[in-house]
Amino acid sequence: MTKQIDDHLEFKADCAREIADQGGDREMAELTREWTSKAAQFKYSYHFEWLGRPIIQHPQDMVGVQQLLWKVQPDLIIETGIARGGSLIFYASILELISLCGGNNDAKVLGIDIDIRAHNKKAILDHPMASRISMLEGSSTDPSIVSLVREAAQPCETILLCLDSNHTHDHVAQELEAYAPMVSPNSYCIVFDTIIEDVPGTSLSDRPWGKGNNPKTAVQAYLENLADGDMRGADGERLNFVIDEEIENQLLITVAPGGFLRRI
Repeated sequence: MTKQIDDHLEFKADCAREIADQGGDREMAELTREWTSKAAQFKYSYHFEWLGRPIIQHPQDMVGVQQLLWKVQPDLIIETGIARGGSLIFYASILELISLCGGNNDAKVLGIDIDIRAHNKKAILDHPMASRISMLEGSSTDPSIVSLVREAAQPCETILLCLDSNHTHDHVAQELEAYAPMVSPNSYCIVFDTIIEDVPGTSLSDRPWGKGNNPKTAVQAYLENLADGDMRGADGERLNFVIDEEIENQLLITVAPGGFLRRI
């Protein structure tokens, strides 16, 4: 048994060194940016499903998020931006697997969207994973919605947050201010589509966001504000987040560079 443990630890140590090396390789970084920019021209992230529903994410990010969910084992996942519901179903299915492995049987996903279209809502509610999912329709920055989410989060010990709705700087900044304090220590706030700042062609011309006005600029401003002040989480403790560079170095292909924020 000890030999098996030692072998696993050695394997993990090797992986950590390799991840750091590939994350620091400039040629790899440039190839990744080039590939991601080209893939965006074909709307690459729109072409995948999870358990029958469009997920509109890079598969690499979903593998990375699965790792974080196993690590954190949240009681509640809050997601802003529902779209066609694939990500809600993904999160719910991972929570279901975690429960089968001894985790919280009552863990839930709460999704928020300004417009939950009737056919998408029906597909989500008809899905086998629906028992773990609840939804709120309205702007994620509406104080009444924030209040309902805060009420849902209050009894939960471990909360993870995913921001993936309107990608303008101002909207994401307001979401961070409203929801990041709910994130538990050692859990994560994942801000998707920070890649808009880094890679040409990742935002569509008919959208109000773009370079200089996107989730990454909002994250950068938010982290600066945290460093300058004494902001408190919902638990009353000082609020502080760091960018988890290891997971970004591991994934390489991600729509959330600089967006995996771990509360410390």
